[in-house]
Amino acid sequence: MSGGGLLRRLSERFTQTADEAEAADVRRRSHSTGAHEIAALADRQVATVAGKVRSVTLRPQSTVPALVVDLDDGSQVLVLVWLGRRKIRGIEPGTFLRATGRVCYREERPTIFNPAYELLPRRAE
Repeated sequence: MSGGGLLRRLSERFTQTADEAEAADVRRRSHSTGAHEIAALADRQVATVAGKVRSVTLRPQSTVPALVVDLDDGSQVLVLVWLGRRKIRGIEPGTFLRATGRVCYREERPTIFNPAYELLPRRAE
């Protein structure tokens, strides 16, 4: 019955916090790109992930700079690291992107080093 489903969705929508609603929206958008869910990734798996950039930082290592991005798909946050990069045009907090590479776990956080990436268009609000 579509009425019960509609009523359930409306009920969930009005009882969610803003953070929960945003996470659900990001999760739906990530899933629609065909990407893997970050929370389900295994160590050393080659995966394509998609999500919203939460933060961008430059971590100067001993001799090589590293651009570090926290990517959230609504299930978990994954760390993307570009070694030798100080900035990548278009990657900033709020950007939605898709990235592909081999997953490793550093400090129990899923991480991909030097991923191939694609900036995805902003949604019409």
